[in-house]
Amino acid sequence: MRIAVEGCMHGDLDNVYKALQYMEQVQNIKIDLLLCCGDFQAVRNEYDLKSLNVPPKYRAMNSFWKYYSGAEIAPYPTIFIGGNHEASNYLWELYYGGWAAPNIYFLGVAGVVKFGNIRIGGLSGIYNARHYRLGHYERPPYNEDTIRSVYHVREYDVQKLMQVEEPIDIFLSHDWPVGITDYGNWKQLVKFKPFFEKEIQERRLGSKAAAELLEKLKPPYWFSAHLHCKFAALVQHGEGGPLTKFLALDKCLPKRKFLQVIELEAEPGPYEIHYDEEWLAITRRFHEIFPSTAKNANYGNLRLQMQDCRQWVQSRLKERGAKPFEFVMTVPCYDPSRSVSNSPLAGCNRNPQTESLLKFLELPYLLDDISESGPSGSFVNSEDIQIDDIDDGDEESAEPEDA
Repeated sequence: MRIAVEGCMHGDLDNVYKALQYMEQVQNIKIDLLLCCGDFQAVRNEYDLKSLNVPPKYRAMNSFWKYYSGAEIAPYPTIFIGGNHEASNYLWELYYGGWAAPNIYFLGVAGVVKFGNIRIGGLSGIYNARHYRLGHYERPPYNEDTIRSVYHVREYDVQKLMQVEEPIDIFLSHDWPVGITDYGNWKQLVKFKPFFEKEIQERRLGSKAAAELLEKLKPPYWFSAHLHCKFAALVQHGEGGPLTKFLALDKCLPKRKFLQVIELEAEPGPYEIHYDEEWLAITRRFHEIFPSTAKNANYGNLRLQMQDCRQWVQSRLKERGAKPFEFVMTVPCYDPSRSVSNSPLAGCNRNPQTESLLKFLELPYLLDDISESGPSGSFVNSEDIQIDDIDDGDEESAEPEDA
């Protein structure tokens, strides 16, 4: 099985798919799957642009809308996680994961799926200590605070991933695990990104949550993006322990290193994206403490014995099958000839895929629940706005190429 991995998509699906097709032709290979490490920008229409945290001059429809509408079909099964420049209103509809467009699957705020016999896990968003122990209180339409905080990683989702016991083959995160630079050529990195050096020395470059997951899950492969550069590392987990090959990739631009293809031993194809039994059991167990307000989940009330829940999920999957529920359009698609900004269907919707999954798991729908207020003192302080939150479009002319 050949899997292509791409760094930050930034809505440029057309060019990424063309690059893969060219690679296939030149190298005479067949690519089975594309993984994207965030900043996918699944923008369906002009309304979605309002949830995209980038300066107005960088807001553009790009090409995802063509795949959402069906005008174009993704030539490869595509799995992506969220970053810090997303149509957050749309990804919230698919909090548990689902088809963002035909053949394009969002892994969810946190998630695990199977592709053939390969298990792929991921964590969307970026780490910010100020919001880590809060619940998911943000709802569209977002204000100047929540448009940033909505994509900040939450402890609840990390704790779900920490319950995974069966081996993960590939893990995706948008920002890098903090400390990963210890395992690669960080001196070469700071030659191209000199402003990283202080953060590396102070152990602030990256995500503490991702580092915890790396130590727990120990996957053979871990891919990230976010910092718009290529960086490789090799992590040895204890003496004689397993190895994790880490690779961060750039975004899709000429002469940038934004693609990598790996080859894994796998059962014969054809391959399909399927729900993961263990992950659905974890999702079902954790649902009762879902933090739909600013208050964090109460983990003390959670029963972590998974055997009975796992058996229940197993029987349900045996009855229905493990294919995800089918893609459904929930808003009108962008039409270059007219605006849909004022459409009554342009706002936050219940996605039928999410409703079907929760019904399948016999769980209530909680994503509509709205907190009475955000966290105490919820406003943007200058110390809270990190480079992580404003990295889009600010480096193209100033940064040297790493090719």
